[in-house]
Amino acid sequence: MTTGLDPAAGDWWRTAVSEVAPNRIRYRGYPVEQLIGRVSFVETAWLLLRGELPGAGQARLLEAALVAAADHGPQAPSIAAARMAATCGVGLNSAVATGVNLLGDVHGGAGQQCMQVLDGVRHRVAAGEDLGAVVAAVLAEHRSRRAFVPGFGHRFHRRDPRRDPLLALLSAAVDEGVVGGGHLAVLLEFERQLADRAGAAVPVNIDGITAAIYCELGFPPELGRGLFVLSRSVGILAHAWEETEGAGRIKGPLPPSYVAPYVGPDVRDLPAEHGGPA
Repeated sequence: MTTGLDPAAGDWWRTAVSEVAPNRIRYRGYPVEQLIGRVSFVETAWLLLRGELPGAGQARLLEAALVAAADHGPQAPSIAAARMAATCGVGLNSAVATGVNLLGDVHGGAGQQCMQVLDGVRHRVAAGEDLGAVVAAVLAEHRSRRAFVPGFGHRFHRRDPRRDPLLALLSAAVDEGVVGGGHLAVLLEFERQLADRAGAAVPVNIDGITAAIYCELGFPPELGRGLFVLSRSVGILAHAWEETEGAGRIKGPLPPSYVAPYVGPDVRDLPAEHGGPA
């Protein structure tokens, strides 16, 4: 007797991430009942993404990076959008999704872009090229396109307050042998050359230092974007919930007392052929 099922149906959602069956849940082979209460959320995220549990130093670095990027206030478009959505009665999940969906190439993508730059330079240096010369060439290429170097400077902070503690943790991890330090060296060479050219400090920002951390930990650039989304989702959720708990309704992007400047045509009558005055 045949079941009528395609023999390949069992492989439709084939996965090595988790195994779920009646009375059984395993993450990468580990029974969930063994993980609960023993393994942190950050360690679990690493396990699911990478296939193995991280070392203590690796988990500490990843957690620090996720904490640092969790929130940046209502001036961040993703958080502002989530708060605005929450006042429209769409539900908390939709408000959070609204904010997360704004994390694109311009807002939220600089970390991934910086990882790509760091990886590219690191590979060239590993192949024998001089670090300073490669960084200078990459900066020249960005200048020729009038493009920003991702991961440096900040529209809001003269010196990103998250830079120094994360840099100290990453430097310590290099000294302890937790990570190699090659990507960190590239990052600091960019910072040095940018300051020399500008005649003033152009400090690494949150995107740059977390990019170096994620590179040192072995994450590909695409997962760097995903990790930022994971981190910022916490702040988005908190702000959306705060608005949900408040009394505000249908808040727009600007206070009611502000009227957006109009730059269109002056007042005019509808043409006669469309029913306007003769």
